[in-house]
Amino acid sequence: MGHGSNNTIKRGGFSSSFGVLAATLGSAVGLGNIWKFPYLTGANGGAGFLLVYLLATLVIGLPVMIAEITMGRRAKANPITALQKLSPKGQPWWLVGVAGMLASFLILSFYSEVVAWVFAYVVKAIGGSILSSDRQVTEAAFSKLIADPVQSLLWQWGVLMFIGGILLMGVTKGIEGLAKKLMPLLFLLLLLLCAVSLSLDKAAEGLAFLFRPDFSKITATVVLTAMGLAFFKLSLGMGTMMTYGSYFRDDQNIPLTTVRVMAADLCVSMLAGIAIFPAVFTFGFAPAAGPALVFITIPAVFSQIPMGQVLMVIFFVLAAVAATGAMLSLMEVPVVILHERLGITRRRATVLTIVSLMVLGSSCALTNSLLAGFKIFGLNMFDLFDFVSSNIIMPAGGILLAVFVGWVWGREQFTSALSNNGTLLNESTSRLVFFLLRYVSPVLILLVMLKVLEPALTPPHLRAAQGRAQVALSTLPLRFIRMRRRPCWAGPRP
Repeated sequence: MGHGSNNTIKRGGFSSSFGVLAATLGSAVGLGNIWKFPYLTGANGGAGFLLVYLLATLVIGLPVMIAEITMGRRAKANPITALQKLSPKGQPWWLVGVAGMLASFLILSFYSEVVAWVFAYVVKAIGGSILSSDRQVTEAAFSKLIADPVQSLLWQWGVLMFIGGILLMGVTKGIEGLAKKLMPLLFLLLLLLCAVSLSLDKAAEGLAFLFRPDFSKITATVVLTAMGLAFFKLSLGMGTMMTYGSYFRDDQNIPLTTVRVMAADLCVSMLAGIAIFPAVFTFGFAPAAGPALVFITIPAVFSQIPMGQVLMVIFFVLAAVAATGAMLSLMEVPVVILHERLGITRRRATVLTIVSLMVLGSSCALTNSLLAGFKIFGLNMFDLFDFVSSNIIMPAGGILLAVFVGWVWGREQFTSALSNNGTLLNESTSRLVFFLLRYVSPVLILLVMLKVLEPALTPPHLRAAQGRAQVALSTLPLRFIRMRRRPCWAGPRP
């Protein structure tokens, strides 16, 4: 299983600049852009929160994202082999790649079930069975879905096979080819829903909730919230960006691409907020986040809008598109590692990954039915996988990657790789990013990590948290939020 096997395997790659942007944006965008980030923005100070988030992204998210992509492109290999190639001989930095693969498996195990609900709701929306203005009806429909073990497993396995089928087409035809179609479709559907939402009577109230600046809400907790989002929102710390970076073209301007991805990702979140909250306020519903918003409130809202069923179908197709890009990037990590490290075909690596996820993910799919009473350390499997991946592996991975670039790989190697071997005149950008990676980003990520782990590190709080937050699970709710519990960094309830 030596990394030398990677040299005998022909690797795919992204073929165009737009393909690079679309695929990378597809990885960054997820369900949380639709059901979490807009709500957090409105509940934590509107435009004031956006300003804090943008500043946090510039010192946390973007530097780590640039570092991951740069290392991936320089090594042209999977995360484990990449870190072996770039690190001094004998140093075990490759274990960070192993941890990233583990995080991808754990996240896919529970996120595939959440995505399964979305795909199921596309069908339900087409059939019209969930179109009701009565929240009790929409809540009962959702509860029935997640409590049915057969439906839960079949939809989850169907999603996994769908994503695996795309990956079997390869990097260029599969990941890039689909992303180039799905990302424009995502924006088109968002703009259509925004146009309808802005035409409603109380659209101004929804926009005020989303954008009105309220700097009195910008507390230390809210700043930590923004810092957490700045890291977790961009798919960092688990090997996805390093993997996609290995498919970047040699002439791709990495800093410019990452800024465009960040801006487009934020634009998706804001458009989703514009599409949702004016309608929510117009029909007298309380603003919410998470599955309660998507699977219970949204069907009730659309039932009161002309052509509501058509719009609801569009909404859930939109959510499915957002989820597909995230799933592709997550599953590509173990697929390419198995392909290159074990020397097996990409087809076999994909099938092995899908089968493994069917087995592991079934424990999450059955959390609300057959395995409702099964817990480890007081957590069911859905919550346990979320806790370990979101609160431990990912932030630890981000810290270690920043430390690796800043203190091991070094400025000379980093600057050379980021400037495309000197062809780009971006030395000042390289110096700034390197400084942030060396001294700033890892410290701030550590602060966020300690904040979300605080209840778990304090036994009395851990015991008290059983009924409210279960140790602040999901510092990643922008993309992988769980159903019930609220992360401690999400700020005070409105």
